[in-house]
Amino acid sequence: MKNAIEKIKALDLKNYGHDFLLTWNKTPDELEATLLIAEILRERHRLGKPNLVFDSGLAVSIFRDNSTRTRFSFASAANALGLAVSDMDEEKSQVSHGETVRETANMISFMTRVIGIRDDMYLGEGHSYMKEVSSAVQSGFEEGILHNRPGLINLQCDIDHPTQSMSDLAMLKSYFGSLDNLKGKKIAMSWAYSPSYGKPLSVPQGIIGLLTRYGMDVTLAHPEGYNLIPEVVKLADKQAQLSGGSLNTTNSMDQAFTDADIVYPKSWAPFHVMEERTSLLKRGDQPGLKDLEQSCLANNAKFTDWECTEEKMQLTRDGKSLYMHCLPADITGVSCEQGEVSASVFDRYRKDTYMEASYKPFIIAAMMFLTGLKDPLLALDVLEN
Repeated sequence: MKNAIEKIKALDLKNYGHDFLLTWNKTPDELEATLLIAEILRERHRLGKPNLVFDSGLAVSIFRDNSTRTRFSFASAANALGLAVSDMDEEKSQVSHGETVRETANMISFMTRVIGIRDDMYLGEGHSYMKEVSSAVQSGFEEGILHNRPGLINLQCDIDHPTQSMSDLAMLKSYFGSLDNLKGKKIAMSWAYSPSYGKPLSVPQGIIGLLTRYGMDVTLAHPEGYNLIPEVVKLADKQAQLSGGSLNTTNSMDQAFTDADIVYPKSWAPFHVMEERTSLLKRGDQPGLKDLEQSCLANNAKFTDWECTEEKMQLTRDGKSLYMHCLPADITGVSCEQGEVSASVFDRYRKDTYMEASYKPFIIAAMMFLTGLKDPLLALDVLEN
């Protein structure tokens, strides 16, 4: 832990800021510091040592979509650091009576140290909403309304899912021994069949937007038409070139799995579908939404062979690729009739996926640590001593 602290002190964190919204807006030093602090907090927790760095304050969560792992990870992280959790229910607030985002953001922030937001339902809306909240609390702090400027953490938006992708990176770092050991490793970020529609784009976008920065061979696979946001793919390709890695796209799941060191089969809705869905949701067009759903499910049904099976796993490097998933996975014969992954594959990698999820509370705690504390390096010293 002392070595990790010394590594953190050698990193450039002066521009880390109060918010963690997109991984690609963070420098390599800032990402490494997040991982290192997560490792320190995780190890201290394993040893039964307290991580109480806040003496008071709230951690406010705003979930505009359902959540299990991220919701409980946020609450666990806040509690471990000494913050009380308040889950804001917008239906019980004055938002329904026309309260503005600026007003809401300031009213919930008087003694708040961290705000976590999950808003992934509307393409083009979630990230914009988070930036609006960030701007509002920054103005409140500068005007002297707020004594402290709360840190803002993206718990998933329409563009990125940084707490998930950083947890995945922490898992990969541990599994392969170091970040340097990720160079040259092939990961297949693949679409997989699901008997549902409208799954967000943020997980696959988060993966290609982060792992292309570590010299990895990132292969993005999906059926024709299941594209991600073009700007994110373009950004990931640029990052891959800078890191010495690569970003390849294919319409073949078999090709993506061939010689892969890691596979990440996960369903998502096509970019154009999410655009149309957002427009229908905004208009409250329920018949239109129903028609879109039926059309999408019919199209999904053309690709039921996009399933992570034992046969496809044999295509991976030595047939021993690491299987990853953000959970919950659509497991064939268990959670659905036919889905993203066969029951035998998922059961064999169940421990790995649960371990993958176990990093999230500590990643979120590290983000709280770096965004919510005035002097996180001093706080590290206080913890260690």
